[in-house]
Amino acid sequence: MYNIRHLLRSTIILKDIYRFLSIIKNKTLLDIIFNIKMFFRFIGICDIRYKGLKKYKNAHLGSRCFIVATGPSLTIEDLLKLKDEITFGMNSLCTVFAELQFETTYFGIQDYSVYTKLESQINAINISNVFIGDRIEKLLNKKTEFNIFPLDYMNHKITYEKLSAKFSPDIYYRVYDGYTITYSILQIVSYMGFKEVYLVGADCNYSDDKTKHHFSDYGHYDPTYKTAGQRMIFAYKKARAYADSHNIKIYNATRGGMLEVFPRVDLDEVLGLSTKEIGKLKDEVNS
Repeated sequence: MYNIRHLLRSTIILKDIYRFLSIIKNKTLLDIIFNIKMFFRFIGICDIRYKGLKKYKNAHLGSRCFIVATGPSLTIEDLLKLKDEITFGMNSLCTVFAELQFETTYFGIQDYSVYTKLESQINAINISNVFIGDRIEKLLNKKTEFNIFPLDYMNHKITYEKLSAKFSPDIYYRVYDGYTITYSILQIVSYMGFKEVYLVGADCNYSDDKTKHHFSDYGHYDPTYKTAGQRMIFAYKKARAYADSHNIKIYNATRGGMLEVFPRVDLDEVLGLSTKEIGKLKDEVNS
């Protein structure tokens, strides 16, 4: 009996190894290391850095949330409207938390250079529900309670000659890069169980005036900004396909922009705001 159990266990492990080898084929060294670590998590050898992610699985099952990107169309007024909603902010949004006098429910960042620009503001965030890509983990020196997620760059190159994107159903194993932190957050909120997701400030286009690339200018510019929107839209199509097959509704509540992958909705209508309430918020911003 022992020999049979041992043989079955060995067969399962061999299958896991075969799957692993098929994954790492034609990968760079960094990708191979990433997949080795993922393989150990897959067979139950836990990496304590990522263990905390498991508590978020279906934590908001059936709920709605708003992913607040940092495109130039976003306004302070938009943020005030979302104060009482479940929100997921990112990147330079942290620069206006003090002005708003509240923070988004969750916050995400994964780009190394963006983090170095915003490190002091990020370390000032009070919420513990911050998600940080593991490629910048070594820069962390204060907020050890941040959630580190395994970011798979999928061999993406700066030349972007060949676009590729996948959507991960389990962020404990990996979060696929989709050319924008917003794409990573879509995978995170899917894992959390949200079934109704609204994108705000996801413009997917940039003007030639670099100071107007983001809602809040913080001195960071993508040198490939002229084609960045195309890459994002390519990835968003993968997100749409995953959402459609998993009963998740993703809507674009952005004002303007180039993103047409998801159905467009009006933010005020989604929130059920009256003309009087909208006027009051405008007065608050202008005061």
